[in-house]
Amino acid sequence: MAAGPYGFWTSPITSDLVVGDSIRLEQVALDGDAIYWSETQPRKQGRTFVYRACANGEPECVTPDDDEAFSVRARAHEYGGGSFAVSDGVIYFSNNIDQRLYRQDAGRAPSPITPAPAGAAANAVRYADGVIDRRRGRMVCVSEDHTGAGEAITTLAGVDLAGAAAPEVLVSGNDFYSTPRLSPDGNRMSWLTWRHPNMPWVATEAWVGDILPDGTIGNPRRVAGGPDESVFQPEWSPDGALYFVSDRDSGWWNLYREHDGAIEPMAEMNAEFGRPQWQFGMSTYAFESADRLISCFVRDGIWTLASIDTRSKRFDVIPTEFTDIAQVRAAPGRVVFIGGSPSAAPAVICLDLNNGTHRVLRHSFVLREDVRRYVSAPQPIAFPVGGGEAAHAFYYPPFSPEFAAPADERAPVLVKSHGGPTSAASSTLSLSAQYWTSRGIGVLDVNYRGSTGYGRPYRLRLEKQWGLVDVEDCVAAARWLVANRNADPERLMISGGSAGGYTTLSALTSKGDKVFSAGASYYGVSDLEALARDTHKFESRYLDWLIGPYPQDRQIYAERSPINHVDRLSAPVIFFQGAGDRVVPPNQTELMVAALKERGVPVGYLLFDGEQHGFRKAENIRRALDAELYFYALLILRSGLRF
Repeated sequence: MAAGPYGFWTSPITSDLVVGDSIRLEQVALDGDAIYWSETQPRKQGRTFVYRACANGEPECVTPDDDEAFSVRARAHEYGGGSFAVSDGVIYFSNNIDQRLYRQDAGRAPSPITPAPAGAAANAVRYADGVIDRRRGRMVCVSEDHTGAGEAITTLAGVDLAGAAAPEVLVSGNDFYSTPRLSPDGNRMSWLTWRHPNMPWVATEAWVGDILPDGTIGNPRRVAGGPDESVFQPEWSPDGALYFVSDRDSGWWNLYREHDGAIEPMAEMNAEFGRPQWQFGMSTYAFESADRLISCFVRDGIWTLASIDTRSKRFDVIPTEFTDIAQVRAAPGRVVFIGGSPSAAPAVICLDLNNGTHRVLRHSFVLREDVRRYVSAPQPIAFPVGGGEAAHAFYYPPFSPEFAAPADERAPVLVKSHGGPTSAASSTLSLSAQYWTSRGIGVLDVNYRGSTGYGRPYRLRLEKQWGLVDVEDCVAAARWLVANRNADPERLMISGGSAGGYTTLSALTSKGDKVFSAGASYYGVSDLEALARDTHKFESRYLDWLIGPYPQDRQIYAERSPINHVDRLSAPVIFFQGAGDRVVPPNQTELMVAALKERGVPVGYLLFDGEQHGFRKAENIRRALDAELYFYALLILRSGLRF
């Protein structure tokens, strides 16, 4: 084993490998014996395709991959999700470029079934989260209409599957809708709804309505939810009972059943059966039969699969190797999901419920055996923070089978603050994390207070505290590593995207001790007032909850905006931004870059044309990763120089 300083080990995990043939798996659907999923391919300009696997056959792409006019992506809420549905082999999907719904029959080219908005932008009406209503020949889905002045109008709409009639509004009047679902007999429909300033992980309502003979919705009634309850994924069982996930009783997202007006818990645990609804089409449970439900849940950052007997409520863990599980779909004798672990990247998994064996239908990437030995395993840690509380993180120590640092050298560490901020870090194998650790740089992925997976009080800890509690936890996590894991206090860096970019910039401009020597902001917020005035509908009132109502609390916005405290910032920062970002517009980054340049602070800035909120193209992902490393290497890693 060769001796080499931390941060400068050579590694086979290059940016080319990180991007390589990797894909991003997104949505899973079942149609008879066929399994469908959508995947984004960075090497094809970030386009998204639907794939299918039948029985034991090989996966095949079923949406056009040779026509750049098509990419399966919904843009409702900007974050999308729920981009396609399938029924009897026919695929219905939202197309990225124009946001119209298309129908693709086997062996035929896609054809639009929603009209192009007259005199409006090509993507002015967006559709997502659809469910097929076979009896009435329609898809019921979320519709987000941007054709009028002011805020987009969100409704639940019925779309004719043949495209012969204009979409019909079925449910309207509230700010947001999601998850329309039909009862097995086709006579009722359930859905979720919420209103400003709430986000779906704070307060939602589950409603049920009768489907009248003319297809309209009558007798709507609230089943669950309210100002202090978050409901997730209402779903009908084969025998007509309505199930849903809620944090109503224990403060944990647990599974419930409603039948004839009575609500009962199905699995009471200090664990979460839900996820924050940033995207449409999420699923953490599904029915294998009327008697058996398959679900996943998370505890201490680790996801587990389980079987629940709907009659007796018997709860049995299903042993698997996976620690992150999403997109759960089930059919008799099998469950299909996207699963990953610290040693395996996310993959589409089909698990046989009778014998416990599983088949991988699609890997997001496959790690060569000669590269696998460079992988650093995550260590879950809990560390003390203010008020006698504890926060959580995954720590990936520097590791290489070929290099060892000098015995007296302490390790540089990159602290990662996830986006959202209501989201969570995952323990699943990420080549982006291994890119750093295999070069001798530790990675600390922080689940600061406000992250999901640790119960409602933890999830809501950022109320009016954004830019304070998250920063405090990232600082505390870094200091804990210095005290307990040989981290170098002179070479602590911080990086994050979107809300994580804001946490990064807030940490670098905080009043307290300067813990971090450098940072990287990926499309991060620098001016909270500008964000309050100019962002999309879904998050337009999110800051009311995170900071306070605007403009009433304008002084707090000003105080917590990094752009107003560049005088406190002396550490080098590099910025990455998508030119077409509507969530955090480029002016957020450019104001910060200009202010730092004026002060003479070392700064880097890469603006990517054709990218929105989050990078999808291989060449841009590669360039950003390498640029961040080179930036740190030039200014921080070699000398430990602090600015």
